[in-house]
This record gives sequence, C-alpha cells and structure tokens, in this order.
Amino acid sequence: MGPSPWRAITAGASASFVGIGLARFAYTPLLPSLIDAHWFTSSAVVYLGAANLAGYLIGALLARPIARRISDRSALRWMMALASIALLACAAPLSVGWFFAWRLASGLAGGTIMVLVAGTVLPHIPGQRRGLAGGAIFMGLGLGIAASGTIVPLLLRAGLSQTWAGLALLCAMLTAFSWNGWPRAALAAAHAAQVSDQPAPGARLRLNIVFGQYALLAVGLVPTMEFLVDFVTRGLGESAGVGSFFWILYGLGAIAGPASYGLLADRLGFGPALRIVVLVQAIAVGLISATDNAVAVGFLSVVIGTFPPGIVPVVLGRVHQVLPGRPQEQSAAWGRATTVFALFQALAGYTYSYVFAHSGEDHQLLFAIGAGALALALVADLVARSARAEGPAENLAVAPAKDTTNAL
Repeated sequence: MGPSPWRAITAGASASFVGIGLARFAYTPLLPSLIDAHWFTSSAVVYLGAANLAGYLIGALLARPIARRISDRSALRWMMALASIALLACAAPLSVGWFFAWRLASGLAGGTIMVLVAGTVLPHIPGQRRGLAGGAIFMGLGLGIAASGTIVPLLLRAGLSQTWAGLALLCAMLTAFSWNGWPRAALAAAHAAQVSDQPAPGARLRLNIVFGQYALLAVGLVPTMEFLVDFVTRGLGESAGVGSFFWILYGLGAIAGPASYGLLADRLGFGPALRIVVLVQAIAVGLISATDNAVAVGFLSVVIGTFPPGIVPVVLGRVHQVLPGRPQEQSAAWGRATTVFALFQALAGYTYSYVFAHSGEDHQLLFAIGAGALALALVADLVARSARAEGPAENLAVAPAKDTTNAL
C-alpha cells in the first residue's frame, strides 16, 4: 500500500519547491550580491543564470528516458538530491566553469521534476480532487520564490557562501522528508497500458498550437523572472533589501497564481482562462517596461509573479482537454510541452543576456521584448480560435462541462 494521496501531493509540492522554486529562483535575489562580492562580472553572472535554463531543457528531454530506466519515483528522489548538491557546490566559486556546471545541474533537476511530478502524483488522486491537487503541487514553485525572497536576505548576513549552503540544507531536509511520500507507478501504468502515446492527427494539430503558445509564454516570462531584482537595485537605485522585498512581492503573487488561475479555469474553461491571464500579463509586463515608479513596480511585481507557476496547471489542463481520458498520451504530450517551453526559455535566456550586455544593461528593453512575446501568444491564440470556429465544432472538454464552448 502506497502513501496517502495528500502525502503524495506534499511530496510533489516539495519537489517543485526544491527543483524550481529554490534551485532556480533563489538565484535572482542573489544576483546583485554575486556582482557586488566580485565573485563574477555582471555579464558572467547573467550568463550563469541562463545556465539553469539550459539545464532545464536537458532535464525535460531526459526525464522520460530516466524514468523508464529507474522509475518515476526514483528519478524524482534523485533529482531533488541533485538540486541540493548543486546548491551546496555553488557555495565555492572555484571558477566560472565550476559554477556553470552546477547551475546547469540544478536546471537539469528542475526540468526532470517538472515533466514527471504531475504524472507521478495525479493518477493516484480521485478525479474530483485533481484540479486542487495540481494547484497544490505547482504552488511549490511560488512558495520557493517567496522563501528565496525571505530566507536569502537573512542568510546573506552570514555571507554569500553560507547562503548557498543554507539553501542546500533546506533542500536536503525537504528531500529527506518527501523520500517515502512518492506513490508507486503501478496504478498509472495500469491506466496507461491500453493507449498509445501518439495523439490522433486532429489532436496533434491542436497540441502544436498549444506548444507554440507555450513557447511564446516562455519567452515572455524570462525577463522579469531573471532581471526583476537587478532592475530594482541597479536600475532604480534601491538597496539590496528593497530588491529582496520586491522579490517577496513577486513570490506572494507566485503563491497565489496556481490556485487563482485554477479557479478561473474551473469557472470559464482552460481556453478562456489562458487568454485572460496572457492578456493581463502582457499589459503588466508592458507597464513595467515603461515606468520607474517604485510603487507601480511593486504592484506589477505581484501581478507578474502569478504567471510563472500559475500558467503551468492551466496549460497542463489545456493539454488534458485536447487528449481526454488518455493518460499515457497526456503524459507524453506534457513532456513535449515542457521540452518546448524549456527550449525557448533557454534560448530566450541567452538572447536576453546578449541584448542586456549590448544595450547598456537596459532592463526595460528586455521587459518590452517580453511583453511583445506575450502579445504575440495572445494573437496566435485568437487566430487559431478563429480558424477553429470556421470548421466543425468540437468538444474538447475533459469532463462534463457547463458550456463546451469554453473549452475552445
């Protein structure tokens, strides 16, 4: 007999907290301190941040082969352990190459976790609770962001190396706590045994549209995700403490994102919810690219913070709508969606780093580019929806719906 459903959900939330919430996002509030302490140059620090995005792509690509070899639960356990080790290794700035390798490793752990965690936990949750469970799992991302904004400033009082070591210790504790909380794969395998992981041609087209939108969303969220604290501290001339406070605001938004977006999707359907949140985010990122007012930036930080973790369950639900009742195909499609997201996120990370270095470190130019990508994602969605409306009506609902047009 495996662990209780809520123990499995807690393990999933711990994994997203460790592998992405801390292993990736704790780097953002540390960025100004890494520069001020002369560990690396400002341009090197930016490129090292993008190393995590490249690792995330590698993890997304390798997640399913790793899981087939050692099982989902073992892969999740050891990726959490790898994230903990990577953070500890960053306590010693031996060289740029050393730091790059361990930031890459932390990204690999995060990408693997993102692909596997939902498919490992959700098949063991009763159907009527899966929406709540999915939001709880991905809330770990937001909790990690908020924790990085509160814990990092406290740890920095002891020193930069001690900060990395403290984050590693926290991740190691959560890894140990969740070690026996993962469900076995037998139940998911039984559900999946009767289906192929290749979608039908019509579903494949709809999935490709979702993948394209997810790629543009990745491009749109990178600038604020990577440069917000540096913008506040070096762009607006605020102190490191103020920068950390803005990151806490971003983290509060990140905590609220999965639940609020999930509720919106329950009320309106995943398609309309996706369009609304992308519109709001495009406006918010566009505004932050055009203001130097600290109060406005603080408010926008909360709004923008809802997006990175909040969009995940919405897109996951959209994938499930396209492939209703086919868990193996859903898992394969979600793996591909995560890979596409990771690829464009990594490409965007390095592109933004190049633009930043060659534009006089213009943060707001990067934000404007991100807003443009989000606007393009919204336009692509509206064009695709218009094209579908001209063809035969299709019901894409996963379960009985109040209004099947909301699924489009």
